[in-house]
Amino acid sequence: MKRMIALLLMMCTLTACASGAPEAADPPETPPAETAPKEQAAAPESIEGTATFSQAAPEQLTYAVELETLADSAKAEDGTELAVRTYVLPRMSVEREDGTAVTEAATPEEETALAAAGTFNSQFESWAASDNFDEITSWAEEERVFRVESGLARHPYSLELTCEVYQTDRLVSVRAEYYSNTGGAHPNTVLLAWNFDLTTGQFFAPELLASDGQAFSQAVLDVLLEQSRETAASYDLAPEEFFWANYAEILSGWSSYAVSFDETGMTVGFSPYELASYAAGAQVYHLDYDQIAGYLSGHGLTVLGLSAGEK
Repeated sequence: MKRMIALLLMMCTLTACASGAPEAADPPETPPAETAPKEQAAAPESIEGTATFSQAAPEQLTYAVELETLADSAKAEDGTELAVRTYVLPRMSVEREDGTAVTEAATPEEETALAAAGTFNSQFESWAASDNFDEITSWAEEERVFRVESGLARHPYSLELTCEVYQTDRLVSVRAEYYSNTGGAHPNTVLLAWNFDLTTGQFFAPELLASDGQAFSQAVLDVLLEQSRETAASYDLAPEEFFWANYAEILSGWSSYAVSFDETGMTVGFSPYELASYAAGAQVYHLDYDQIAGYLSGHGLTVLGLSAGEK
């Protein structure tokens, strides 16, 4: 009997120990955002290399720019070709990290990226739509009738645009040349350029890259004046003889002409007739980055992919 009682007491003791043992500790609660370790902190929104937007789950977005050709023509009732246009235009698309194209936004970040691409593409769509092709076709028809009646040979009018694209993680710079032959004494060529900031989703004027736009504009003008004197001297002429007499005034407005960027620096282009006679041709100036870096703001350096040490 004593053994039975002892056994019962032992079992009760074991049961009491089991029920009183501490339970396994729960995992520690996730610390609030303000005390979370740095490596857990959300990454800031940025567009750097690829566009990183989402804080909770960063989504890698990239901007791809490809050249697309718009080609069409207009014909007379008898089938005679009146005018032909061929435009090579840049077009921007947005891609996810896996390479799939973003056509409809699934996140606010994708919506922002698509808006930037839309701003870029609409610029070139608007340019192509504003070329007065219908009016030019009408001129071509009038000339065709005149030449047929006069027994003269004729050629269809021709409009062409060619583009070169320089793209980095933060910049798309488009340099273009527009050629038109619409029955005049000679064809015409116009130099064009567009610069797009991928960090803001907007086109920009070059002065916006500078910490002091006025100082930057004057520094560039000084270089252009020097290069102009060198060009004129190579023909044994004074600048006022080789260029238009008010060439310095024209150069002072350089940022409203064809300004583009590439890996070597900044180019400023003036079409024939803009700075000198048609016979003198286009006038193109180039500035290395070391000539302009000192005038750029932090944002300007970032957009052009330059380091602060290059200032």
